[in-house]
Amino acid sequence: MTEPILTLDERSAINAGRWFSSLSPSLRHDILRCAFVKRFKDGDLITARGDTPQEWIACAKGAVRVSSTSLSGKQITLTYVEPGIWFGDVAMFDGDRRTHDAYAHDDTTCLCVARADFKKILAQHTELYEALLRLHARRIRQLYGLVEDLNTLPLRARLAKQLLHLMRSYGVPSLSDGAEIRIGLQLAQEELAQLLGASRQRVNQELKTLEREETIRIEPGGLVVRNRAALMHITEPDR
Repeated sequence: MTEPILTLDERSAINAGRWFSSLSPSLRHDILRCAFVKRFKDGDLITARGDTPQEWIACAKGAVRVSSTSLSGKQITLTYVEPGIWFGDVAMFDGDRRTHDAYAHDDTTCLCVARADFKKILAQHTELYEALLRLHARRIRQLYGLVEDLNTLPLRARLAKQLLHLMRSYGVPSLSDGAEIRIGLQLAQEELAQLLGASRQRVNQELKTLEREETIRIEPGGLVVRNRAALMHITEPDR
């Protein structure tokens, strides 16, 4: 489903993206000038594994769930792309097929740049090459960090780090208590477990422990962080 323009909130999310906001005004202008908007309902397929890359994409609203399918046919969530984040540029460079599926999580808006326009912008703005190199370097650092966490940290610490990340990306002040932060991205415990490389049962146990410690609160609509400092202490106990 395509709409011609972004809403004010969607445009603000794009412009506020850490990487996009670092670009020169002229480059940002040329990207936005040729971009078009696609809107998706929860669960809609955005791109499929094996697709030939046609678009460079940014999330402007909602979230994009990047997933893979195991040999047994089970779908595994790898990450969520938050508003302001661009993705799909690696396939635009090497021309190879998409390696993962991407689905809308909740109502989601994407800003897209066609492959031909992407190449034109690269030709006109050499700045974009260096900017994308920085973006890829950041992703590699994050990937190594995730692998290190998976192999060195207990589940409790990995869960605390994931909750802090979700709070930074999707946190909104709780209406009942301004000191509490509600995580706006609603994840089933199975989805959270997939992000952590653990079973749903173990993640459920850790969540209940954090709730007993009054660090978080589990509600039907999602999770509320009650004590951010306690979560940070779990991830860095010596600091």
